[in-house]
Amino acid sequence: MTGILPTAPACPPAPAACDAAEGPLGFVVIGRNEGERLKRCLASLAGTPWPVVYVDSGSTDGSGAHARSVGAEVVELDPGLPFTAARARNAGIAHLRRIQPETVIIQFVDGDCEVLEGWLPAALRVLGADRRCGAVAGRRRERHPDGSVYNLLCDIEWNTPVGPAAACGGDALVRVAALDAVGAYDPVLIAGEDEDLCVRMRQQGWTIQRIDADMTLHDAAMTTMRQWWKRTERSGYAFARVHDRHRASAVPHFRSQVRSTLVWGGAVPALLVALTPISPLLPILGLPLYGHLSWRVARGLRRRGFVEREAWTYGVHCALAKLPQMVGYARFHLDRLRRRDSGLIEYKG
Repeated sequence: MTGILPTAPACPPAPAACDAAEGPLGFVVIGRNEGERLKRCLASLAGTPWPVVYVDSGSTDGSGAHARSVGAEVVELDPGLPFTAARARNAGIAHLRRIQPETVIIQFVDGDCEVLEGWLPAALRVLGADRRCGAVAGRRRERHPDGSVYNLLCDIEWNTPVGPAAACGGDALVRVAALDAVGAYDPVLIAGEDEDLCVRMRQQGWTIQRIDADMTLHDAAMTTMRQWWKRTERSGYAFARVHDRHRASAVPHFRSQVRSTLVWGGAVPALLVALTPISPLLPILGLPLYGHLSWRVARGLRRRGFVEREAWTYGVHCALAKLPQMVGYARFHLDRLRRRDSGLIEYKG
């Protein structure tokens, strides 16, 4: 998701009670044609005493067969319904609770990620110490940050502030009681399902924590601008969808991202195009405007301890990202007018 996740605002009163963190846990892995990435993911869970459920969304690369061969429980989604990550996670939750009804904690893992050694004990300590905590996330790192500038952007994006958080991503340790309180994931969301879940959890008084611990190793495998564009467009779609759903809530989400998208991806380009008939040189005024935006983002990251190269790389990306984000934003509102949902916005493959 493009854009550093904000710190969480104040929450409603916490739930009176919830399950202890010491209870049985399980793993839910989701994937679609992840190939070697899925093999590394499942290998990182080898030896766990807890069940591993792999949910496959129409893979054609033998992912399901491999998961079975290493001892995972496999759920293959019916292709007659639209595939979404939210739908896959809900199917994984249901299957895990069928085979281990006493499950109280679930570690969700995307199939292109590996769980790192030491993560679970660190995260379980947080849940055990805070009965208000519904989900814990740590540092997701990119496997090959120097493989491409797009991979580096992902690695920077994953490096969110430590402490109370507004949301977490697809990799997280989540309390089942918190999932039950909000009805788990919304299966129709094609993007932003994690943020939507976290907003609803916070509305019920649960907190989300980002701790200073390495959690997973992610393999974005992004090498082209087309992949970057599609992934960034999906971010814009998620901003619009989740913000629209929770705009009247006491804990709205993505408000600043939507405002920034509308200004820098919509209003400013429209103004520059409108100035073209007056003088073809006037649109050049946009260069210092977007340069200033990049500088502001880079300055914020430098204050958080990022090295200059990373700060400026991400700053320039944030300026360039406004156009594909605006495309995603417009795509959501067009879908809403048509009263239908888009299919998955995939950037791999």
